[in-house]
Amino acid sequence: MAALTKFGVYLVEKGYFPQDFIERVNVRLREFGDTSPSAMARMLVEEYKVSHDTVYEALSKLYAFANYEVDPESLEKVHIDHTMEILKNFPDEFKRKLFFRKVFPFKLQNSSRESLVVLAADPTDRIIKDIPIETPYKRYEVYWCNLKTIEDLIQKIAPQKNEFLQMLQEAGDVIVDVDKQEAELNEQELEEEINRSLLVNLFEGALLEAVRKDASDIHILAASKTQVEIYFRIDGKLTLWHRQDNTAPEALAAVVKDRSIGVDRFERDTAQDGFAQRVIDDHLIRFRVSILPVVSAEYERRFESVVIRVIDDRKVIADFRKLGFQTQAEQEFLKSINTSKGIIIVTGPTGSGKSTTLMAALHQIIKPEINVLTCEDPVEYVIKGARQLKIGHKMSFDQAIRCILRHDPDVVMVGEIRDKITADIAVKLANTGHLTFSTLHTNDAPSAITRLYKMGIEPFLLAYSINIIIAQRLVRKLCDVCKRPLMKEHWKAAIEMGLNEEELAAGKIYEPVGCPKCIGGYKGRINIAEALYFYPEIKAEIVQASIDINEDRIREIAEKHGMLSMRDSGLERIREGQTSLEEVAYATTEE
Repeated sequence: MAALTKFGVYLVEKGYFPQDFIERVNVRLREFGDTSPSAMARMLVEEYKVSHDTVYEALSKLYAFANYEVDPESLEKVHIDHTMEILKNFPDEFKRKLFFRKVFPFKLQNSSRESLVVLAADPTDRIIKDIPIETPYKRYEVYWCNLKTIEDLIQKIAPQKNEFLQMLQEAGDVIVDVDKQEAELNEQELEEEINRSLLVNLFEGALLEAVRKDASDIHILAASKTQVEIYFRIDGKLTLWHRQDNTAPEALAAVVKDRSIGVDRFERDTAQDGFAQRVIDDHLIRFRVSILPVVSAEYERRFESVVIRVIDDRKVIADFRKLGFQTQAEQEFLKSINTSKGIIIVTGPTGSGKSTTLMAALHQIIKPEINVLTCEDPVEYVIKGARQLKIGHKMSFDQAIRCILRHDPDVVMVGEIRDKITADIAVKLANTGHLTFSTLHTNDAPSAITRLYKMGIEPFLLAYSINIIIAQRLVRKLCDVCKRPLMKEHWKAAIEMGLNEEELAAGKIYEPVGCPKCIGGYKGRINIAEALYFYPEIKAEIVQASIDINEDRIREIAEKHGMLSMRDSGLERIREGQTSLEEVAYATTEE
């Protein structure tokens, strides 16, 4: 084992991480040829998904940077004005780079000579050395400050502007001749309107804003023949972001097509799929574009619905434990993936976080000595260390599935078990010593067994090829700033769901309120899940099936082993103060 780096030794000696973990990181660093403390800090945060503040607080202590604490909410107007005056002396492009790197010029400090106080989430960032070159401030002192505080300061004092929307606003309202009597806009009229209306700025502004607001999808649809609405899906809920009046919906749809790849602007009568990519805040973001022709009351017009999926690699969770599974589910999931064979199935409706769970599970087991293949249609996230098959017109999903066995895999991820062909391949892989990951669209874990059985998979193959089935949903998290104890008039509903009066009286069951920090009392999402591990009794029950799988009996056995149902998992989240009665009731209505 090569000697630990200076920073590695410090992290072990101060008890931040165990030595065996730092030794593994040390090996990875030497593979890349950079063993500096900054390189180790970046690797811990980006590749191992360790908390940014934990790593950089340690790095700041190693280099003897002082810690600076401030509450952005308690800043007085005089201090905000003072900071804004300082920022006026920073060129816009340089200021943008500082904010992106989470470096914030905070105030002037008078001692023997006036110096600038600079707060930084990474006090060793080299961009700080450019401050005397780019600005009038020749003396400065750098302090370490936690990431959230700096982000809050930027948002409060110098929020980032959306330059596309600013140009659109400066140009005034988009004008189109709404009295035009023609049944349908022709291509020349569309072109003129696009050029005149700055709709390109509206589209680009929507992409930029969606990324900054952490939206998963953008929906663009016609509200009328002269009005377009743009919605963002944030934390699973659609929210109206912008309504554009005096604009033909066909014009904005044409802009989307023009600025995307793989779609035909002149085709309006069939479904189309394309993609786009943009560098937003110095990070490459990909967008998957789906266009569908739709019917409206304006029967003479050919409207289209546009949905754009935001694919941001920064959202990929590589640390399995950060998924937040409850204790037993996490332990059984880890036991199932840390083996050499078997099938791991994650079930749930669209948008329930299945792909996120599989990505985290793959990151948990990927290493150079195993061959990991994935077969997805489409591929959304690039997985470092895996070979992701490219699906296209020359190789269909079915062809790729059939070829997998000949490519000497150790681990395979099949995007979805969609039919008997896919199911047969998954079972064959599991029975020939391969670990296989996949998803299935079912409401709960036991019904996934029935679904596979009805696809034609024999009971004994099901029993001895599957390791675990995880059924999950995502529920919105209560905002920690404004949530309040559940009001007494709602206690009856809580008791009917399974809570008791003692829990309610303790004031630890909360409900949403709503504040400037959240959306309707919620911010972020967390999973609720049931984990059906294939214990010997469950395997025996499946093998005995003759006509149908007895789902109730399987659930009964699993719950005796400690499996939480989806509703019980949700109730635990409520008891933890993380979500509300409404969210759990909505997510588990089928129960």
